[in-house]
Amino acid sequence: MKKLNNYPVYEKYYLIFNWILDKLEKYPKSVRYSVCKKIYEITVYIYEKIIDSIYDNERLDALKQVNISIEKLRLFMRLSHDRKYISTKQYEYISEEINELGKMIGGWLKNCEK
Repeated sequence: MKKLNNYPVYEKYYLIFNWILDKLEKYPKSVRYSVCKKIYEITVYIYEKIIDSIYDNERLDALKQVNISIEKLRLFMRLSHDRKYISTKQYEYISEEINELGKMIGGWLKNCEK
């Protein structure tokens, strides 16, 4: 059985996931069932696909789906900032973290395509 915490992508995303969940709890009630729900669904989906990628030898499709979902997450984080649900400092932090995750996934993808 593989140890998930041996994978830097898994560990990195755990921190991102936890941070996002913490922030979603503070969004206005008026967007909890729209924006928050969508962000939550995307973040869970990314985590599921990362786990699929770790356990499945045919991980190319799952990693491509992670890449697409990361783009969606970027969009919703930008929207959250523009709508003032998160501060500029928070947006800068999460953008940097998501970009780093994207680079990690991109490297993993390139390695799988060889």
